[in-house]
Amino acid sequence: MIATAKITYLQERIARFDDQLAYKELFVQLYNPLLHFAASFVKSKEPAEEIVSDVFMAIWEKRKRIGSISNLKVYLYVAIKNTAINYLARQNKLLTTNIEEMELEAESIYFNPEQLLITAEMSKRVKEIIDQLPPRCKIIFKLVKEDELKYREVAEILNLSVKTIENQLSIALRKIGAAISFDIKRTISSR
Repeated sequence: MIATAKITYLQERIARFDDQLAYKELFVQLYNPLLHFAASFVKSKEPAEEIVSDVFMAIWEKRKRIGSISNLKVYLYVAIKNTAINYLARQNKLLTTNIEEMELEAESIYFNPEQLLITAEMSKRVKEIIDQLPPRCKIIFKLVKEDELKYREVAEILNLSVKTIENQLSIALRKIGAAISFDIKRTISSR
C-alpha cells in the first residue's frame, strides 16, 4: 500500500498543479484496495469498478479543493462507502451497510522477504483462517493489515470506536494464532 507521505505529496501535486501523472499514480496505487472495499458492499465486480471510477472522477473534477482534505486515504474509503450505499439505494436493493453482512476476500499479506519464509502451505492455511473469521473481524483485519490503515482511520471509515477496532483485531489475531499454532523449535531444527 502507498505510504501516507506519498499520498499527501500526490494530493498536493494534483491540487496545485493539475498534475495528471500524480493523479494516475494515486489511482493505480489505491485502485485495488478501494475496489475490494467497494465490492464488499455491492457484491459484484462491475458496479464496484464503476464506484471506484466515479469517486476518482469526482476527485479530479474537484482537484483544486482536495488540498484541504486532511487525510485523503480515509476520505476515499468513506467516499467509496457512501457511493456504494447510494448505488444500492438506486438499485432498490437491500442495503448492506451492516458490517456483519459484508463479504471480503482477504489477500495475502506476506510480501516482504522475512515473511516469504513462511511456506506456501502455511500461507494457504492463514488465508483459509482469515476467510473463516466473522465478517467484522475479517474486514477490520483486511483494512488494518492489508490496506495498512490506522486504527482510527478504520474506526472513522466503519463508524466504530477505536476500542472496537482494537478488540476485533485482537480477536482476529488470536483466532489466527490459535489455528496455526506450530512448534517454532521443530520448524527451525528441520532446516
